[in-house]
Amino acid sequence: MTNKKVLVMCTGNSCRSIIGEALINAKLDGVDALSCGVAPSGKVNLNAKKVLEQNNIWNDNYYSKHLDEVIDIEFDLVITVCDHAHETCPMFPKPVKKIHVSFEDPDGKEFDAFMDTYKEIEDILLEKVKDALSK
Repeated sequence: MTNKKVLVMCTGNSCRSIIGEALINAKLDGVDALSCGVAPSGKVNLNAKKVLEQNNIWNDNYYSKHLDEVIDIEFDLVITVCDHAHETCPMFPKPVKKIHVSFEDPDGKEFDAFMDTYKEIEDILLEKVKDALSK
């Protein structure tokens, strides 16, 4: 049986979606996650990387990428984690289940805000992904 494929999408693909991608890959068995942005920053926020390193789930394969890089992959679930990405979420070549769970953007804030975002994504998003994939 192949793993379920999940896409975590936000605007800049530098904080929330990268954290979501890393958490899903680290904590959900049988699920492969990627992330992207509708207007990617082109870099992973250093505090986002630091929080993932502190939790031992950073992977050098994580990087900020545009939706165009992943649009042709057949995903089982697309998750938008910011309102802008939710509002501008494109049509995918094949029908795909979508869920929206908005998280506050920690970009530009102190490191503690990234810790809070990590915890919030871990507590809320992982359950929602498991639930959405089980239906």
